[in-house]
Amino acid sequence: MLMLLSAIELSLIDWSRAQFALTACYHWLFVPLTLGLAVVMGIMETLYVVRKDPFWKRAARFWMKLFGINFAVGVATGLILEFQFGTNWSNYSWFVGDIFGAPLAIEGIIAFFMEATFIAVMFFGWNKVSRGFHLTATWLTGVGATFSAWWILVANSWMQHPVGMQFNPDTVRNEMMDFFAVAFSPVAVVKFCHTVFSGWLTGAVFVVGVSCWFLLRRREQPLAKASLRVGTIVGLVASVGVLATGDSSALDVARYQPMKLAAMEGLERGGERAPFSVVPGVEVPGALSILATHDVDGYVPGIRDLIDGYARPAGDGHLLAGEKVTPDGIVYLSAEEKMRRGRVALEAFRTYRNDTVPAANRAEARQRLMDNMEYFGYGYLPSPERLVPPVGLTYWAFRVMVGGGMFLLAVLAVLLWAERRGRLEAWRWLLHLGLWSIAVVYVAGQAGWIVAEVGRQPWAIQDLLPVEAAVSFLDPAAVQTTFFIFLTLFTVLLVAELRILCRAIKKGPEA
Repeated sequence: MLMLLSAIELSLIDWSRAQFALTACYHWLFVPLTLGLAVVMGIMETLYVVRKDPFWKRAARFWMKLFGINFAVGVATGLILEFQFGTNWSNYSWFVGDIFGAPLAIEGIIAFFMEATFIAVMFFGWNKVSRGFHLTATWLTGVGATFSAWWILVANSWMQHPVGMQFNPDTVRNEMMDFFAVAFSPVAVVKFCHTVFSGWLTGAVFVVGVSCWFLLRRREQPLAKASLRVGTIVGLVASVGVLATGDSSALDVARYQPMKLAAMEGLERGGERAPFSVVPGVEVPGALSILATHDVDGYVPGIRDLIDGYARPAGDGHLLAGEKVTPDGIVYLSAEEKMRRGRVALEAFRTYRNDTVPAANRAEARQRLMDNMEYFGYGYLPSPERLVPPVGLTYWAFRVMVGGGMFLLAVLAVLLWAERRGRLEAWRWLLHLGLWSIAVVYVAGQAGWIVAEVGRQPWAIQDLLPVEAAVSFLDPAAVQTTFFIFLTLFTVLLVAELRILCRAIKKGPEA
């Protein structure tokens, strides 16, 4: 990790990031549908057990079949994603593997165990176990998938907001000091809830869309209407959850990743009563301050403020990551100063690790390193502008995410109202809208992850390790080759799943 960064070709970093992003984007096509369908089929089987009505058993088995098709492909892409931490990001894995590896190991041992155990009972135990036991297995399959998401999101949240660790210069590793601080970080809790609710929304919209297709074809109308009713209710509950947790997530981003928030808004210069940009040229005065601080007078820094540094009066109670309280007010260091202190930390680290240096000098270097450790990652950056993520992509992805979510909320509400009033057959345009909502929910979900991951660049770990220092030292040609191999493989898997899903939907539920 301590090799000169000039030895790393930029193409290696870009291709490594592209390969990881490719795998993550494909993986996220399957995970939310797994989470959402688990809830829908659990509700339907519960209705079957409570009412003893075979209609609900038939409905549950239909959606369960689609769940199984999606689940199998999702597991394959998830495993490849985890292996890439060791192949493409070995310096990252070495630097923080003691912390990052723990939630992933728990996810593999416990969550996969739950899923593998109960999914077999769910699929093959209909006539072999009691109704209650089978229902329990169905819900525990969903709990296992959700539990798996919890530990993965704990790991991801720690990258966004590293806590509970301490750097050991003797091993060149960050070591976990507080497991519960990592596992139950407020950022992790909010991120988990927001992601799971978005998964429920994806599954619900998928059920609604398929139900609309059946109604448009005038097939399986009782099952389609019942599924649409369950899907819209689950989707509306999930939409409210997404909105609530999205608000909390905005507070976390403003506090711990102010540059990401500035990029999301394309905000060059901030301040109090910061405006929210609906689209370029259309702003709502003070709305961004409310979103970021829950105070119309709250201070929100812009991109240039964070690069150049700033000072503001103390007393508003809203302290951002990186701000220091001084007798004269609140100060945020410039990028140049952080980079200077980062280089001091790196030089002190090299001195400490040099066995030929006298012990007294090494002890002094260690202290200098620990005094500047919070700026360690900045020492790798070539220029202050490197701290600015891709603004255009982050800005528009955020608006696609929010706009898509509001669209889905409106469509689900109208569909539920129309179903209750018996107007679905008359409003075929609404059924078409429900069908195409499947595409909207996937685009919105992908946009959300673009905001989360692109918006925190250049950091592999926020303020601690940039991607330049996290990447493995590989031949760029090798990464390019595997990128196109994965692109081909994942595309084939996606096409195969879509064909199998469409075939299963066209066939319909079993008689």
